[in-house]
Amino acid sequence: MMRQAIGMVETKSLVAAIQAADTMVKSADVTLLEAEYVGSGIVAVIVTGEVAAVTAAVENAKEIAAEIAEVISTNVIARPHDEIDKILD
Repeated sequence: MMRQAIGMVETKSLVAAIQAADTMVKSADVTLLEAEYVGSGIVAVIVTGEVAAVTAAVENAKEIAAEIAEVISTNVIARPHDEIDKILD
């Protein structure tokens, strides 16, 4: 079985992060893994799924969240190493 991709959107706003999460799960076949409160108003939302779906979800979320607040960064990891699970647990 091929490992699922992970996608991340980091915003400087809880409201924008919630909007990003909603956009991602509505716009592509992805599953919400977690929302991480980084600090200083920064929130990261992480999803998983097939690479194409995760990529589309992150791009859509980036565009929508940017209308609300600053998007700090986004990233898609196509085939994360098993060790990454330690960070997400």
